[in-house]
Amino acid sequence: MSAITQWFTSLQGIIPDELIVTLVSMLPLVELRGGIPVARFLQMPLQEAIFFSMLGNILPIPFILLFIRKIFDWMRPTKTFGGLVRKLEKRAMDRSDKVKNAEFWGLVAFVGIPLPGTGGWTGALIAALLDVDIRKALAAILCGMILAATIVGFISYGIFRL
Repeated sequence: MSAITQWFTSLQGIIPDELIVTLVSMLPLVELRGGIPVARFLQMPLQEAIFFSMLGNILPIPFILLFIRKIFDWMRPTKTFGGLVRKLEKRAMDRSDKVKNAEFWGLVAFVGIPLPGTGGWTGALIAALLDVDIRKALAAILCGMILAATIVGFISYGIFRL
């Protein structure tokens, strides 16, 4: 993640800091967990960091919820992408137990607790594969992102350093 962070922060002065944070937060695996520390590095105020990282993190979610199953169905039979699709589906389903049992709150917790392999992208993939209602999934993912942004913001901006 540090290589991605370094590359994006090298764009400072070329593109607006807000766009850097938004773009970093749109990346799978990095998401707002990377966007907020980048914003901190760019000396952006916490409120702006949370806003632009959440904006970047939420933008791809509706597309994942609506289209990922169709995209996977199209990619699965191909020699080039079939293995990747099966790997992503297996990874998502291996992590879906909490979401299956407590659909809304399970999804909130999965997205909101900033651990490796969790976040909006994987949460949306799990919700799509489990056929969770799109409105319920969007609401749960947004709540989870608020929780994650709060935790990562507190850590990144030193509020826990007393």
